[in-house]
Amino acid sequence: MSHADARTHALAMDAADPLRPFRGEFLIPRHGDREQTYFVGNSLGLQPRAARAHVLEVLDKWASEAVEGHFSGDTAWMTYHGLVRESLARLVGAQPQEVVAMNTLTVNLHLMMASFYRPTAARRAILIEAGAFPSDRHAVESQIRLHGFDPATDLVEVEADEPNGTISMAAIERAIAVHGPRLALVLWPGIQYRTGQAFDLPAIARLASAQGAAIGFDLAHAVGNLPLALHDSGADFAVWCHYKYVNAGPGAVAGCFVHERHGRSAMPRLAGWWGHDPATRFRMAPEFVPAPGADGWQLSNPPVLALAPLRASLDQFDRAGGMAALRAKSEKLTGFLETLIRQRLVGTLDIVTPAETQRRGSQLSLRVAGGRERGRELFDYLRDTGILGDWREPDIIRISPAPLYNRFADVLRFVEEVEHWRGV
Repeated sequence: MSHADARTHALAMDAADPLRPFRGEFLIPRHGDREQTYFVGNSLGLQPRAARAHVLEVLDKWASEAVEGHFSGDTAWMTYHGLVRESLARLVGAQPQEVVAMNTLTVNLHLMMASFYRPTAARRAILIEAGAFPSDRHAVESQIRLHGFDPATDLVEVEADEPNGTISMAAIERAIAVHGPRLALVLWPGIQYRTGQAFDLPAIARLASAQGAAIGFDLAHAVGNLPLALHDSGADFAVWCHYKYVNAGPGAVAGCFVHERHGRSAMPRLAGWWGHDPATRFRMAPEFVPAPGADGWQLSNPPVLALAPLRASLDQFDRAGGMAALRAKSEKLTGFLETLIRQRLVGTLDIVTPAETQRRGSQLSLRVAGGRERGRELFDYLRDTGILGDWREPDIIRISPAPLYNRFADVLRFVEEVEHWRGV
């Protein structure tokens, strides 16, 4: 593809893009006299313009009604978290009662492990990927210690076995088979944050369940990025955040999935008042009666101001046609980026993320030839020209074209600027 052909192709794809109008629904930071070229939706998504109105609605209700705002109108705070339930269930492929927006990701992970990591002397290990996001590893290690066991022996980490630091399905299968009799929990990511590798979650769930282990997923980089089918996946639980691809704002309220087979059980949990059955919650009885479904793992009343932007974001996903429509564009965007890199930046950028479409989401993790210093030099150059990706130690630049607001022209601009930097 010549330079002229690439530009013609990018413009034609943008003109024909059915999701094109959604870009105008976001506030895009400016760099000088032009919009920033933003590829960091895998870290913090852009702000939907409608988010402000939802937040102001809550503030106005607080100002005019005070405590009565808990009970009045269609947006009563008592049931406010229910306003996102149906859309959230559609987004992750779950039944509505299996999902709840609450807390933050690592808090939810600890709550889930309190219920689903029930170690015994014989079965006490947790299996994760080597190089897991630090918060996950900290949480897992602390849970093992909390139960009186030793992470040195009871934290199993599956090492990368592929050339770019990715993990084959065969390696996962071997690890679960070898350690199966002592595994209490398998905790696996939907997408590995550093490499951008996506995993076959139902297959991993089947392997874990066959060994008698509980199975949970961290979907921080998968929700809003990949089509998911949590209800049918075999997972016991899943946790995720909403500030990346779901564009709900910095530190946004997170999400949690508990499969319906556990939703009415009296399984152990760390209980709080808001997890009590709402039919009897206000009787203020000392006994805890869990609410049906994932709601039964709630602790405190929802942070309504923090939930408000999520309403705006999930409305966009619904109007866009759900994850099938977003995934179709995402595959084309990421494929265009991969093609241009392989055609025009050989010897400059090495793609770490798997080439197979089913093994990646929107993110390509890139390693710059010449080592870490050269990589930081390129990253800083791109930032100074108004192209923002993000850096992950020790030597990775992550570029993530988000289908709701990124264009094919954005991808082309990134490649052209890398070419310019290389030629300077």
